[in-house]
This record gives sequence, structure tokens and C-alpha cells, in this order.
Amino acid sequence: MGKAYCHPAMKQLKDQQTRYAPKERRLEQVEKAEQLLSEIDQAKRYPYDYVCFRITGFRPDAWSALMLEGHEVQRDLRLFVEDLSATVRQPVEQATEPVLTVGEVSKKYNVSTRTVTRWRRQGLVARRFVIDGRAKVGFLESSLERFVADHRGQVERGSKFRQLTDAERDEIIRRARRMSQFRPGEVGLVEIARRIARKMARSTETVRLTLKSYDREHPDRAIFGPSTTPLDDDAKAQIYLRHKMGVSAEVLATQYHRTRTSIYRLINEVRATRLLETKLEFIDNESFGLTSSRKTILAPLPAPADGKPPRRPRAPKGLPPYLASLYEVPLLDREQEAHLFRQMNYLKHQAVALREKIDPAKVKTTDLDRIEELQEQALAVKNQIIRSNLRLVVSIAKRHVGPSNNFFELVSDGNMSLIRAVEKFDYARGNKFSTYASWAIMKNYARTIPEENYRRDRFVTGHEEMFEAAADNRMDEHEYESALKRMQEAIKGMLDRLDDRERLIITSRFGLGGAAERTLEQLGRELGITKERVRQIESRGVDKLRKIAGEQKLDLPML
Repeated sequence: MGKAYCHPAMKQLKDQQTRYAPKERRLEQVEKAEQLLSEIDQAKRYPYDYVCFRITGFRPDAWSALMLEGHEVQRDLRLFVEDLSATVRQPVEQATEPVLTVGEVSKKYNVSTRTVTRWRRQGLVARRFVIDGRAKVGFLESSLERFVADHRGQVERGSKFRQLTDAERDEIIRRARRMSQFRPGEVGLVEIARRIARKMARSTETVRLTLKSYDREHPDRAIFGPSTTPLDDDAKAQIYLRHKMGVSAEVLATQYHRTRTSIYRLINEVRATRLLETKLEFIDNESFGLTSSRKTILAPLPAPADGKPPRRPRAPKGLPPYLASLYEVPLLDREQEAHLFRQMNYLKHQAVALREKIDPAKVKTTDLDRIEELQEQALAVKNQIIRSNLRLVVSIAKRHVGPSNNFFELVSDGNMSLIRAVEKFDYARGNKFSTYASWAIMKNYARTIPEENYRRDRFVTGHEEMFEAAADNRMDEHEYESALKRMQEAIKGMLDRLDDRERLIITSRFGLGGAAERTLEQLGRELGITKERVRQIESRGVDKLRKIAGEQKLDLPML
């Protein structure tokens, strides 16, 4: 039986009792847990503090708002009983009722020990006793009788098991060959075994092992072909990528000698692995565990507290379209701000809770879809918060602009600080986000601006100041932008006299001809050279442009 608890709270409870409860108390808790297990309805939900109280007699401070699904409680209680009983090391002679070992259950019901192990996964409660000086799995007679009463049909089928006759074996092989040829590549060994077992009143495992044995003994006439080796991570990633590009699962199944079902399983495995590798953080809140809070948290954005429509300040004249558009987004009041932050973190909390439960090798597509949906919803709320506060970045950047600091680079840097602030802000403390974000942005400027000035002084080549010195301290950034545009128009006609690399760097650095402005580091990665080498080529190109401007008697103050 697997040792993974459905919820860490139950494992934590087991660890606490193992560490602190005396032996007699642990044995009593095992009895209470098994009694509670017989009362659990897997279709219902149970508060964790109720489960803990039934076992230990006290209600916990932690996990008090946690709700557990009934089927999860059943699994965790079976693990709890087995794990905690193992720490007691109770001699089988001291048990209050008869105890049967795995072998004795096997003989009593005329089933294999593998079938008994399967019964344990399906709900048969096991404890650990000291039998003949060794710790072994045992079943109380009452627990066994309760399982048999709940699974009578299954137990009877197992008890009536008989060896396959040659005729039955031939019939299984005939049916399997016909099914595999009818829809090749779409139905695999397990599915065919399941269908044959249903028609012949046999267990799926019996049919599957029969077919595997036949293929092994008759490789020249094998129904399912030679067994394929497990695919490595690169092959799985390739299957995932090709499926995203539109290649059907049927085609992939044929090319990789797999069934269509196994291809879908591999795709989900890669998808789940990549999803789990993506870091997802949130600020927790005790209300997130309350079912009653869900409707309130996910409600639409409330109207302003004063009842007035959102105020949209008029954008200052002369702003570029990008900056002017920021003033079209209405500001948030304190209640609206808290609502959005609570909603964003709640959606992330829900996504993380689902992510902790999935096993990449067995995950369902619906679970992955739900997780991605929650993450996308959280991102949409986050973007709404960011858009409502972008003008704050512009306001702070304007106060830090200077002759050596590009206004738009300050805005870009400030936007990154704003995004990090949204991730780290705890709305439950009652502070206004603008106060927290302003502090984060100014703190970042206080660190990055001196560093940038140091780098300029450290790596100066003698030509950078030709662009910077022309900026008048009395100019605001809008006047500077107008002068820059005039300079760009004049330079366009001279670019043909530069070599290809110089032209690319000058064009990209200053956004000439509609090109997007790029940093030294971005250009260095594209050209395969260092950032300092890009700076030197840029300076050389500027020097050439300056010389050409002198020859043509062009008045370009920026040069």
C-alpha cells in the first residue's frame, strides 16, 4: 500500500502522536481511528478538526478550517492505523480479537496473496503486529468481516477462481488478436484485457498475464509486438511538442509504437511536470480555507465606497500614447484594492492546493485544465492591479530623471519593481498598496541609479557623452523626446555609410525606422558578443555619423 497521505495534516497528526503520545494512548487512538473509518461516507466532506477530535479527543489550532473529502479521509485513516500501530509493536497474542495474516486470509478465501494486497488498496484495514518476533501485517477478524460484507461480489469472484483451461486460453488469445487488428494502435493490452475479462467472467489481471505470457513465448506471432523500452525525457518532450503543433495522438502512437491512451498519458505527464516546475507563490489567509468565503472572494469588483463613478484623471499634454493610455485606467479605492489582492491570492492558493495533489504519471486532463484556468484567472487579476498603478511608476520616475538617466528606462525598471511589489504585498495588514509600491520603487532606484552611473564612468569610451551632453538639464523628458526624433530623421539618410553591424546597433539602440529600442545586453546576445563590445561598436558608429554630419554641415545637436 502506498505511503503518500492525501493531506499533510493527517501525516502531521501521525508524526505528533508517534513522538509525544505514550504507547497505551497510541493503541487507543488506533482503535478510535478504525472505528471512525467504518463511519466515513466517501461522498461527504469532513472538517479536519472533527477527524482529529474523534481520534485524539482534542481540537487542533492548526488546520482548523480545513475540509477533507470523504474518500481522502478513508485513505488517510487506513494509513494512519497501519503507521501508528507499527510504532506500538503490539504482540499478536495481546490483540483483543483474532488476527489473520496475509497468508491466512489467502487460504481462507481461496485467493492469491496479490489479491489480498489489492483488497488492502480497496479498503481492507491492516494493522502491524509482532508475529513470531517480527513485525508483520495482520487483519482483525472484525475488519476482515466488514470488508467482505461491503465487497461480497468481488470476494466471491476471487474465491471461485480456477486455473484456465487450454480452451479458455485459446479463446482469450483469439479475442485479443481480433480486437487488436480491428483498431490497431488505439486500444492497448490493458483495455483489451479488461473487455475480454468482462465477457469471460475472469479477472483483468488473469487475462493480461495470459496475453503477456503468450507474446513472450511466441515472439513471431505476438499480438502486441515486442515490449517497448521506456521513453526518456527528451522523447516525451518531443511527443508533447509535436502534439501541441497539431500532430494527432494516433499518428504519434504509430510512430512511437505506443497505444493512443499511453500517448495521452505521456502528454499529460510532461504537461504536469512543466506546470509543477513553474514557481507559484501567494500570501496565505485564514479565510481561504472556509467554504463560505469562496462566493465573497470571487465576487465581481465592488463599486467605489463613496458611490461615485471611478475618477479618470486627464493625461498631461505631450505624453506619448503609451503613457497617456495609463490615465484611462481608473484608480482603485482601498476596498477595491483589498478585494483584488484577496482574489488573486485565493486563486493562487486554490491552484497550489490542486498542484500538491497531482502525480504527473497519473494526472487527469481535467485536473490540469483546472489548475491552468486558476493560474490564468490569478494572472488576469494581477494585471488589473498592475494597470491601475502604472501611473504611480511614471510619477516616481519623473522625479528621478536626469541628464544621465533615460526616462523610459526608468519607467521600465520601475514597472518591474511594481510587479514584484504586487507579488509580495500582504493586503490583510491594512496598508495602502501605493505606499508599499512607492517604497519598493524608490528603494530600487536608490540602488540601480548609482550602479548605472558607476558603470557609465567605469566603461566610458569617450563617445557616449556626445548623446548625453546634448540633453539640457532644463528640458523635461517630452522636449528631449522631440529633439531625439529630429535627430533620428536626420540620421536616417546617413545610415547607409555604416557597415552592417554598426547600422544594426545604431538602429536598434535608438529605435530608428520603427525598430524597437533594445538594450546593450539584448543586442549582445543576438550578435554573440559582450555588452561592452556592443557599446564600443555603437560609439564607433556614432563617431562616423558625427564626422558625416560635419562634412554635410548638418546641425545635429545630439551628435
